[in-house]
Amino acid sequence: MKANPQESQSLVLIVDDEPFIRMILRNFLEREAYQIVEARNGIEALTMYNKVHPDIVLLDAIMPDMDGFECCTQLQILDCSKHIPVLMITGLEDEESVDRAFEVGAMDYITKPIHWPVLRQRVKRLIQQSQLQQKLEAVNLELQRLVTIDGLTEVANRRGFEEYFYQEWQRMKREQQPLSLILCDVDFFKSYNDTYGHRVGDRCLIKIAQAIKDIVKRPGDLVARYGGEEFAVILPNTDTQGATYVAEKICDAVRKLAIPHQNSQVSRHVTISAGFTTVIPQLNSDLEEMFAAADRALYQAKKAGRDRFVHIILATQK
Repeated sequence: MKANPQESQSLVLIVDDEPFIRMILRNFLEREAYQIVEARNGIEALTMYNKVHPDIVLLDAIMPDMDGFECCTQLQILDCSKHIPVLMITGLEDEESVDRAFEVGAMDYITKPIHWPVLRQRVKRLIQQSQLQQKLEAVNLELQRLVTIDGLTEVANRRGFEEYFYQEWQRMKREQQPLSLILCDVDFFKSYNDTYGHRVGDRCLIKIAQAIKDIVKRPGDLVARYGGEEFAVILPNTDTQGATYVAEKICDAVRKLAIPHQNSQVSRHVTISAGFTTVIPQLNSDLEEMFAAADRALYQAKKAGRDRFVHIILATQK
């Protein structure tokens, strides 16, 4: 039976201290169109495993220096081991050895003398299961990402914002580092929608989101669409000076888009107002209080004429 193209790309690591066993395993599996690498003992297997990241490991149980059980235990610790199955090959059939093989992380075992049709099916099945699990995890990660992404602007949505805000609040509390939060609101956006229509309004929000993302580039920072025309920016490890710089750059970036807004009361183009606060979270402090302070700062920016940013210092930070 010929292996399909996907299986033919699979790489098998054979670990056995007996050259003859390695040779017959290699010959058999190469006929099944697998690629083969070999290791003569458990220590060599760990090095080879890290180097080539095989799709499956065929591991002899009884070897000198480091036996298959200890080798399998060590393999499970490696970062790259998550989806790589280990098939233990052993002459031991007692209950204790079989139980131990599974306890140390082997996905299956086969006994010597090797029954070749059984080996062929088990290798094939374990690789297929591993590949399927990797695909399912990738799909789940993508679904989790989509749940927290705003479909229009492709920045984080409100749920993504709230989850990340809580996460970074807790982290900054542990590390006693500053956390800054900027809240932004597109000025007179209802009037913009009424004038140009919702489809044009959507395009406007997309451009603004991208402009903010172009400013907020650090991997640990987050840009989110908090509401209709409201955006939020989370800046971990950022003090007041740093947040001031970012808030100023955001307002300036939106101005430079020069999106026409004939009914704006502050400019002939679309502008944005922003409010922010910076805190070093304490054991008795509250992230809701921080959000409320940034919201008050945003309100003050609007009250002061819009197209600007305002900073509020929380009483607990003075």
